[in-house]
Amino acid sequence: MDARTPNRTPFHRWPGFPVLKWQALLTIGIALALWLFQGPVAGYSGLLGGLIALVPNAYFVFRVFRYSGARSTRAIVSEMFSGEAGKLILTAALFVLVLMSIDPLGVELLFAVYLVILAVGASALLIVSRFPKY
Repeated sequence: MDARTPNRTPFHRWPGFPVLKWQALLTIGIALALWLFQGPVAGYSGLLGGLIALVPNAYFVFRVFRYSGARSTRAIVSEMFSGEAGKLILTAALFVLVLMSIDPLGVELLFAVYLVILAVGASALLIVSRFPKY
């Protein structure tokens, strides 16, 4: 018997939301700075790099936190594995899509901003622990 309890908490109150918020704000800020100081190609290259990190992370957060409660433990663990697999596939697909379809593209900026936004996700415990629980 698989007892799954849907998480009825609004998305903006889920534990992963502050990380996604900081990733989105940093993506926009870096893209704007690149656009202003290095031109439009640098700006949209940085924006795409940030989105390649942000979109799969949002998918992962949605998958992992869509169930709650002790009875949903198996479902949550299962969602973590499938969410991580989906995140990797989505990341690879987005890189392929961007690299094959966008020209001109600042590839070095795309990867640099991707790594910066990925580092924000890697420091998630520091970000989440600084915000009060609702």
